[in-house]
Amino acid sequence: MSYPIPYPPVPVPAGAQRWRRAFPGDLDQACAARRFTGALLAGCPELDEVLLAVDELVVNALRHTKSGQPGGTFTVEITRWDGAVAICVGDEGGPSEPAVTDAADDAESGRGLRTVSLLASSWGWFGNDRSRTVAALFSAPSLLGAV
Repeated sequence: MSYPIPYPPVPVPAGAQRWRRAFPGDLDQACAARRFTGALLAGCPELDEVLLAVDELVVNALRHTKSGQPGGTFTVEITRWDGAVAICVGDEGGPSEPAVTDAADDAESGRGLRTVSLLASSWGWFGNDRSRTVAALFSAPSLLGAV
């Protein structure tokens, strides 16, 4: 299990590939964010895990921040280098801080960040009630010792 870390999670080399896209704050845009990520990371060994994490972070942004309100937006940034992938979801801020919680067995939600914390090498966030970014790092097994 990984725990929240200060952002940025690791130094990113100057030659890293980086993409960013803004999306309207509608729930159906989670699918568009997954397609965007999947197209950029085709062939990535941890693609399924990355896509699930993107989905969880986007849905959290839409449910728990101003990004999900009428006229809201969110951004997805993907960075790839040397076998590592970092995903960042930027939102318009909200009243609470992102935190891993324990959901009841019969709860229909409340497991998003726990899922991300189990899938990713590490995760973290920064921001405030006006703007926030939640990031997750996925790294090749050979890099895990350096994280």
